[in-house]
Amino acid sequence: MIPIETRMKALMIAGLGGDAVSYRALLEELGRYLRRYFVRRLGPGRVDDAEDLVQETLIAVHDRRGTYDIERPFTVWLHAVARYKLIDYFRHHKVRAAVPIDDVDGLFAADAAEAAMARLDVDRLLESIPPRSRALIRSVKLNGDTIAETAAVTGMSESAVKVGIHRGVKALAMRMRGQVARRDE
Repeated sequence: MIPIETRMKALMIAGLGGDAVSYRALLEELGRYLRRYFVRRLGPGRVDDAEDLVQETLIAVHDRRGTYDIERPFTVWLHAVARYKLIDYFRHHKVRAAVPIDDVDGLFAADAAEAAMARLDVDRLLESIPPRSRALIRSVKLNGDTIAETAAVTGMSESAVKVGIHRGVKALAMRMRGQVARRDE
């Protein structure tokens, strides 16, 4: 079975390319997906409201499809659109969340969409530094490998790994301050 992200993204890209059959298939699949998404958040007693949100979200997806960046995950973009529709619904109906104090830990769970967007930002930023430093930073700082493990895998000395990471972090800091021109400019 094809993962939902891969399937939906392929349908969206085909739809953007003018394939009406793929676009219709995407909207049908989105309808089913969004129905589950909204019913889970509103509760089973609000099926009619969930259906209204599905329709509003499908219209928003259609209207804003030109803003979708095909280099990014489709479901992240979709969840952003759906979340805004849900927030609008809550505002309009003056819904306030009430969470028992025992369930407070659930409030601080990471949002998968935001995490995915942050990961894309990190990946884009890492692309602006040399490949060797990028690989070392990914290994130690992002994947959690030790300096010794990274040195063993790369065939470098531990000191060389540390220096490479230091230089990469320094390049990232300079890049973020705008002191180094981007490679794609």
